[in-house]
Amino acid sequence: MDPTEQFEAERPRLVRIAAGVLDDRAEGEDMVQQAWLRFDATDTVIENVPAWLTVVTTRLCLDRLRARVPEPTDTVLEAGTIPDPAEDVLEATSVGVALQVVLQRLSPSERVAFILHDTFGVDFRTIATVLTVSPEAARKLASRARTRVSSLAPDGTPADWEVVDAFLTASRGGSFARLVHLLAPDVVVLADADAIAAGTPARLEGRNAVAAMFDGAATTAFPVFVDGRPGAAWFHRGEARVAFDFTITDGVVSAITFRAEPDVLASLTRRTAADRR
Repeated sequence: MDPTEQFEAERPRLVRIAAGVLDDRAEGEDMVQQAWLRFDATDTVIENVPAWLTVVTTRLCLDRLRARVPEPTDTVLEAGTIPDPAEDVLEATSVGVALQVVLQRLSPSERVAFILHDTFGVDFRTIATVLTVSPEAARKLASRARTRVSSLAPDGTPADWEVVDAFLTASRGGSFARLVHLLAPDVVVLADADAIAAGTPARLEGRNAVAAMFDGAATTAFPVFVDGRPGAAWFHRGEARVAFDFTITDGVVSAITFRAEPDVLASLTRRTAADRR
């Protein structure tokens, strides 16, 4: 495959990673473009192009983070320095809603380890290469970040409207990482017959697939009430065309149903800040 084609095949994934690490879509795209310049200029034979690009892109992001906030002296961990709660389950109830604030409290290395592993499933050997530490130290950084994220997230389960509005904000901003953390692992997208006829998929399953579908896609969606529940709708020329009916379970989105039946669309009411409930 031509090098340009190889890179372009990886670009969407790289942008999601960079935007997730930096929590800024435009800045993430800039880092990916810098990675392209390095890829285009190298004379080295690259055996695994996706892995190489992941490391280069993330290192550029790490340098950007470290320029903003210096790395604490105790961040780089070696095996045995702290208990390893790597198997701890991260509480999902509030993390997605508060992820932007939470990320700012992590060290650059913790942030990279957490986003790469917990959002994108990157293996610890690759993360170790990015951070220039051992795989065990990379695992501990991700583990410590996970523990800190859980402790920094607000107490209690967020209201349904908070989850829906955080989801819409993440979708409009192209924040794949935030979308992932707002979705249940087994989230499903469904659609009624009218919505399917309008071009929506009949069914979509899985956190990554649903996040990819909504990544940067809700620019013309506005908050509404769907049968009295906080939801959203896609409007065209001031007219609602498809409603997004959310099912929220334990603070995350467990299902989204596209609804386009005329009676449903006619019953929608716009939802403002004063209507939050």
